[in-house]
Amino acid sequence: MSEYYPLEQIDRIADFVRSKYSYHPRVGIILGSGLGALATSVESASIIPYGNIEGWPVSRGVGHQGHQVVGKFEGKEVIVMQGRVHYYEGYSMAQVVLPVRVLQRLGVEILIVTNAAGAVNPSYNPGDLMLISDHINLIGMAGLNPLRGSNLDELGPRFPDMSQAYDKALMELAGKVAIEEKITLHEGVYICLAGPSFETPADLRFLRIIGADAVGMSTVPEVITARHGGTRVLGISGISNKANLDGETVTTHEEVLEAGQKIAPKLTTLIRGVLRRL
Repeated sequence: MSEYYPLEQIDRIADFVRSKYSYHPRVGIILGSGLGALATSVESASIIPYGNIEGWPVSRGVGHQGHQVVGKFEGKEVIVMQGRVHYYEGYSMAQVVLPVRVLQRLGVEILIVTNAAGAVNPSYNPGDLMLISDHINLIGMAGLNPLRGSNLDELGPRFPDMSQAYDKALMELAGKVAIEEKITLHEGVYICLAGPSFETPADLRFLRIIGADAVGMSTVPEVITARHGGTRVLGISGISNKANLDGETVTTHEEVLEAGQKIAPKLTTLIRGVLRRL
């Protein structure tokens, strides 16, 4: 298990990926659980299975197809990660964020991160979208920060600022698209836990008290890594289940995937609109 990746190894992977297509993508998109359908909208696509890229962590989770899809989307050259890996799968934090590092070395300047998240805010409903305005790095507070180890000075500073992790101009664009397309778009705080168990009602009540609106098991390490390297970030959560603050309902991964089928069309419309306005 790789705890740290030197820049030379990251660049070797980036060079291999670059050799598989003729595009020069400046936008990267990471798709969360059950949200992979967006990748089918990419035109003139080159598809690279993760398993064909030496050193690339392979998605083991249900709902994560495990492909890179490179092509054009709304006239922009994009590279889409159709699925991600998670810490709970047994990967190190360095492996979890390796794809972001590779995207940065490929020249990606804007990263759109998506996820399926459970509602903590009781006003959120399954199928809603939430624009991530900020996050709580609970997994990082427990010691699992993706920047642990020797700093890659060529990519960013030892102590990067996270006061504006999510790009305000990109958030404003997303808000305008949501209004035009009549998409309900909440704005809230996402919190990352290690997983894989879902939260107890007491967990959720605690998360609500400390300011979280939605909870998941991904995204935050990717965002920290992206911001360390100067990449602009837009984050969107698809709400997969109602807040279970009283313990009256059972949460399953099947319902997360089912909600993804409702969320994906709205998410695709939202991201299309943002790309058109870049």
